[in-house]
Amino acid sequence: MWLEIHEQGLVADEAERARVERRLRFALGRFGDHIGRVTVHLIDVNGPRGGADKKCRVVVEVLGRNPLVLEDTSERLTVAIDRAADRVGLMLRRRIDAARPHSHVMKSRTSTSRG
Repeated sequence: MWLEIHEQGLVADEAERARVERRLRFALGRFGDHIGRVTVHLIDVNGPRGGADKKCRVVVEVLGRNPLVLEDTSERLTVAIDRAADRVGLMLRRRIDAARPHSHVMKSRTSTSRG
């Protein structure tokens, strides 16, 4: 899994960048065969004005399918990162599970006779 981190309107310190990498590798690591590149955009929407304006946008290039794009916004960047990582992991699992052929085993009913 190739991971890129981009910053817009803020400067993420090493701890935040390490958090992004750790969280996404944990959330997406088991799907490594299905993933090409993961791009993370850390954005401060309002700049110094404050508010719930820290956005984490995650774009996962899924091999052979359309990319997954997920955003989460919070007052704290770490919260947005954590929620985005959790949600994108769930979305990817659902997409991969939906694409798998499901085998349905039909259970036969046995008839009982009362005598």
